[in-house]
Amino acid sequence: MPYTKQYPVRWADLDPNGHMRHSAYNDYAAQHRLDYLHDHGFPLPKFALLGIGPILFREETRFLKEISPNETITVGAQLAGHSPDGSRWRIVHTIYKADGREAAIVTVDGAWLDLRLRKLAVPPPELAEALSTLDRHSSFEIIERRSSGEISG
Repeated sequence: MPYTKQYPVRWADLDPNGHMRHSAYNDYAAQHRLDYLHDHGFPLPKFALLGIGPILFREETRFLKEISPNETITVGAQLAGHSPDGSRWRIVHTIYKADGREAAIVTVDGAWLDLRLRKLAVPPPELAEALSTLDRHSSFEIIERRSSGEISG
């Protein structure tokens, strides 16, 4: 079962048309990733101690249904890709309306950044394990690193 959490839609999340603005979907997906890591032993202060943090290479959003003011949404997360060393990952977030219909799908490709060296890094084994235990999406695949530093998968 995907990791899910509910969030109330705030006034600040709305656009002039009275529905949730496009970038708010990505904000909720980002919050959801941080909530998952926090709930699995990695609150933000621990990242500072480890000297590592998550970064994104790509973020793609498919908008499916309108979300209205004061609606409570549910955000789910599933792992769609992971490199063998845990350094690269892909997460698919599904955002549901209060009635359970899919409102958006946010897909992110990311990695871990060494905060001191400002270079991509392999995470500590316990962090790689925490992320790898996320429920797998139907599109899951192993992510291989290319020589140019790009990812494929």
